Amino acid sequence: MLFSLIIPVYNRPDEVDELLESLAKSTYEEIFEIVLIEDGSTIRCQDVAKKYGDRLDISYYYKENSGPGDSRNYGMNKARGDYYIIFDSDCIIPSNYLNEVEKALKENYVDCFGGPDKALDSFSDIQKAINFAMTSFLTTGGIRGGSEKIGKFQPRSFNMGISRKAFEVSKGFGNIHPGEDPDLSIRLWNLGFETRLFSKAFVYHKRRIDWGKFSVQVNKFGKARPILNSWYPEYNKLTFFFPTFFIIGFFVSLVLLVFNQDILLKFYFGYFLALFLLSSIQNKSIKIGYLSIIAVWKQFYGYGIGFLKSYIKVIILKQDPKEAFPELFFKV
Repeated sequence: MLFSLIIPVYNRPDEVDELLESLAKSTYEEIFEIVLIEDGSTIRCQDVAKKYGDRLDISYYYKENSGPGDSRNYGMNKARGDYYIIFDSDCIIPSNYLNEVEKALKENYVDCFGGPDKALDSFSDIQKAINFAMTSFLTTGGIRGGSEKIGKFQPRSFNMGISRKAFEVSKGFGNIHPGEDPDLSIRLWNLGFETRLFSKAFVYHKRRIDWGKFSVQVNKFGKARPILNSWYPEYNKLTFFFPTFFIIGFFVSLVLLVFNQDILLKFYFGYFLALFLLSSIQNKSIKIGYLSIIAVWKQFYGYGIGFLKSYIKVIILKQDPKEAFPELFFKV
């Protein structure tokens, strides 16, 4: 089986350098190819690709900007492999990654898989705090950290594999972003394909992000979810509402203080204390524990408000998602 690693990139040559350096250290003994897709970048990475040309099988393509989903489709259409593995450019790949993927596919083949993400010691404190917020079972239920149930898993496109057959039948990613990952997963299920979590096939996801960018990102995640719910109501879950309920409940707890009722606020205090302690222990840093509280608040607030706004416009008012939130859709 030939693996084709599909990597879209936009103005991130330094990230690509780190990613390719990690792939050059792979212990996988079979041939694999790398397909780099420059998505309309003004700062290109073709020189970085050439740097690794004698160590890795790399194909480099430049195209006009059309978003990550379309760029992944472009790369898969160009690839030679039987199975495509998709990475974000801000990932660092463990040396045994492809070995773990091959082993999992041989033991129980599946046409689409996803893997978890972790943080390296070299990551910044904010990156580690955001990683905790995105992967902890106390926040997302561990869906990015590897604890979600292994079957019926919705892969995330920073670490995702899909067979050539599944790609050709499904036509790949749509033009919504974010949200293209669960959209593809659900369409694959409806076409009869299975998805699965490969818990040992993890990557180090650097998330080149600051607080402002993180808030914008999770707000878009929140906006995308009701759109997906409107497209696929049979896959709607009550848990999708949790961040919105969490934020509303917090402000209700502040109002209740006026009436000398502090039970609800004590719940929130206990929850954030648990976050602080768990993150501090996991990361061996009180500072990261503190930053994790900020990260989780921004995560819930951004997602919850985005979800509520989208739910009102798309579900209640029946607005066209592309007109209500044009920033979530790329023109291809």
